[in-house]
Amino acid sequence: MADPVKRIKLSDGTVRYRFVVDIGRDADGKRKQLTSTHDTLKEARDALARIRHQRATGEFIMPSKMTVSELLDAYLSSKAEDLEESTLTGYRNALCHAHEHLGHIRLQELTEDHVEDFVAWLLTEARRRGGKAGTGLRTTTADGALSRLRAALRLAVRKRLVARNVAEYVAVPRKARKTDRRDNKRPDPWNVEEVKKFVVGIREDRLFAPLLLGLMGLRPAEVAGLRWHDIDFERGTLAVENTRTMIGNTRVVEKDTKSQAGERTLPLPDPVKRALDAFKMTQEVEQLSMGSFYCDTEYMFVDHLGEPMSTRQLREHSYALMNRLGLRRVRLYDARHACLTFLAVSGVQDVILAAWAGHTNAAFTKRRYVHPSADDLRVAATQLEGLLGLTEGPADAAA
Repeated sequence: MADPVKRIKLSDGTVRYRFVVDIGRDADGKRKQLTSTHDTLKEARDALARIRHQRATGEFIMPSKMTVSELLDAYLSSKAEDLEESTLTGYRNALCHAHEHLGHIRLQELTEDHVEDFVAWLLTEARRRGGKAGTGLRTTTADGALSRLRAALRLAVRKRLVARNVAEYVAVPRKARKTDRRDNKRPDPWNVEEVKKFVVGIREDRLFAPLLLGLMGLRPAEVAGLRWHDIDFERGTLAVENTRTMIGNTRVVEKDTKSQAGERTLPLPDPVKRALDAFKMTQEVEQLSMGSFYCDTEYMFVDHLGEPMSTRQLREHSYALMNRLGLRRVRLYDARHACLTFLAVSGVQDVILAAWAGHTNAAFTKRRYVHPSADDLRVAATQLEGLLGLTEGPADAAA
């Protein structure tokens, strides 16, 4: 049998060793072949044996000139039918850094060292907006960028474009996380007293009811998407089935709830029910006074002309109220954290807490949304006093 490895001589006199091997068939059934050239006969024979073994075991990866950027584009295209537009935009934003730093590299030449260098670049130089250009990103942003790159490379492995995911075991260093937490300490959610002060201070505000819905644990997008027919005043319930969120802080997108668990029916606390009833009456008066100028929609969260309002308007309005009342400025979304923390320390069961928040995983709810304060922990200190005998004074102990 003829040796498949051939000795060839290039035009400049250099000797090389080349072989042609079958590597399968294309979609039309046409035979596909691979030509491979090497410096030595041993290298050529080793490569031929390796390819034949990989073909036999199903591990062979067809050589490709695809770049990392081309993979990222293919990954986003594969997600287009499964994701909401707002989520897809978030994915696209998370991948922009990989496009910039790794996009030019051939996918099959991408190494773990490249990915580790990418993470280091994210943490030191990748910022383009939202701060001083040329500085590092927050570790949470770096996590998002790395997570999307990792997911794209999983697609490449599944499609047999690469043999392994070189980002699978790369992570943001713990030291960077500790430094980020120290330098960018997140404001604590409001405590009970701050929530009460806010509620008392906004009672006369036109948007009292929508703001109360945020305080009882609804996401801002859920408040903005709520329709009057979602509220059953007779039964005292509220159905969360629709959201109105924003893309790029400029364009409103209406969609289903964030997840299947997010679609839920909540009992209305009596103060919230009364506030919603009053808000509905206010809108009826506004509609009568504005006549044909009024925009009659199904939404609960509307302005005095009946036009649906956005999460951005809700956020900016809440900030103005916080400033007026002299309260710490926190994200309205953090009111959700305060609500869930209050429910948790009040003894509400984990499964109920997760269902109220619209989550499938109770552990996730407690890990991400429950932040007991020192005051919340005081009950534990009281119990320990009894255990450790600290309720007795020195004289009592001596007796």
